[in-house]
Amino acid sequence: MTVEHLSSIFSLFGGLGMFLYGMTVMSDGMQKAAGSRMSKFLDMVTGNRIMAVILGAGITALIQSSSATTVMVVGFVNAGIMNLSQAVGIIMGANIGTTITAWMVSLTQISSDMLTVLKPDFFAPILVGFGAFRILFGKKGTDDLLGDFCIGVGFIFIGLGFMSGAVAPYADSPVFSQAFKAIGGNPVLGILVGAIVTGIIQSSAASVSILQTLALAGAVPRASGFYITLGQNIGTCITAMISSAGTTRTAKRAAVIHLLFNVSGAILFGVIIFAGTFLVPDFMTGKLTPVEISVFHTIFNTLCTLVLFPLGDFLVNLSGAIVPEEKKEEDDETVEDKLNQEAQRLRRHLDERMLESPAIALAAAKSEVVNLGRVVAVNINAACNAITDDGENMIQNVYDREKIIDHMTNLLTDYLIKIDKLSLSDRQKLQVTVMLNALTDIERAGDHAENIAEKASYAHDKKTEFTDYGLQDLDRISAKAQESFSLSLNAFEDGSIDEMVDTAKAEDQVDAMEREMRQNHMMRLSMGECTTDAGVVFLDIIGDLERISDHADNIAGYVKQLI
Repeated sequence: MTVEHLSSIFSLFGGLGMFLYGMTVMSDGMQKAAGSRMSKFLDMVTGNRIMAVILGAGITALIQSSSATTVMVVGFVNAGIMNLSQAVGIIMGANIGTTITAWMVSLTQISSDMLTVLKPDFFAPILVGFGAFRILFGKKGTDDLLGDFCIGVGFIFIGLGFMSGAVAPYADSPVFSQAFKAIGGNPVLGILVGAIVTGIIQSSAASVSILQTLALAGAVPRASGFYITLGQNIGTCITAMISSAGTTRTAKRAAVIHLLFNVSGAILFGVIIFAGTFLVPDFMTGKLTPVEISVFHTIFNTLCTLVLFPLGDFLVNLSGAIVPEEKKEEDDETVEDKLNQEAQRLRRHLDERMLESPAIALAAAKSEVVNLGRVVAVNINAACNAITDDGENMIQNVYDREKIIDHMTNLLTDYLIKIDKLSLSDRQKLQVTVMLNALTDIERAGDHAENIAEKASYAHDKKTEFTDYGLQDLDRISAKAQESFSLSLNAFEDGSIDEMVDTAKAEDQVDAMEREMRQNHMMRLSMGECTTDAGVVFLDIIGDLERISDHADNIAGYVKQLI
């Protein structure tokens, strides 16, 4: 191997590395710019498969990876956020959206006959320089999304330039011509090559760019390039199939639907191309250009969607036959069983595949933080009811539920820490901080509910009796404390200023009640109307309720930070 050959290999791999890095940087910048809008898009696909197709195409065009989109879809289905009917539409749309990458690569040829100043190789370095200066000399501590985007696009075209330069000297090599001639006469071989290469590098965008680079050098016959392109669409399914390991049956079915869709399209077009090699042999053996790859890629994915769109429900049913239902044995549930079930449910909803899109992962985490708050609210209510209702089961339920609350808190904290390590915008970083703080307040409110249950258990064991005035006071302050906690969760979920203000008002009322009730209790105690044991329990309970309302006020206060 000569130095020139070694240099070409280095240039090829270096160019591929710059291309992939550029795609990552550009998609990160675009995802940050999209922000929470991506999570809101999910609401648009409910019961509307056409909107799901548009959404799938839009997200894939945004993040420049159909594999990433499909992996996220598997995560959504696994989490129960999306059903299979909606997933079919997004998967179909993802195949259309990925064609944008091929058109970006083909710009290197579209502009070759124009003015030099319009060629991507010409303006790519200035884009990298502009982006780097913005990031290095811009305001510190803030995200520069335009800078990220410019650097990403610049590296994409510089990487393509390196790859095309490395391959160009070998365009007339007999190795290339013989290999592509063999592929052109064997559809199965061509499709396998495209699938294997794409599966190995885990990126259809990169495999398409490699094919277009070879085509730019005039080394690829049309039939061979078409077959390889079909295989690339199948190869991109491998990522989602791997991702579905260990998920629910429904999530596995989503990955299978993706594979069925792309394999069906490859078979349909493979037959058409094979027939074309006999009907128009001169055209099929002619040299393929990058623009023709882009055109074929777009036509192939668009027509596949149009043809298979009416068969969406059939694909869903077929996936059900391929991935059969698992048989489950019924058994009595223990506390540990409930903990395991809740952990599994939470892990499904907080699926790590959604980390591909920080905005959507944050939305899922927020919904679970609110859900945890609702569980705590149930525990507070049960603990307060246990004061007057002599029921050991009710108190035990509070203890069991508290174990679930602690477990949920730990799982949520771990997931938010994973999100915090991603590439986030400043606002998204603030959202992570706010949710971690809210988790702390919610968990501590749950601890106070457990304290109240313990006091109720003590009062029942000692047969402690409260006065009628004491019971009335406990009813009033517990109702107001629960109201403040519920309002705070609503404010946190909806970002409502009105409910944030109402929470603060309710918290002030609880503080006033607590001070008044302490004074009234001391008067009853001094007059001999109340026993010491009852007095201690009474004061501890109203203290816990007052602290619950304080945590509610803190939770509502985090809304103000975000606003």
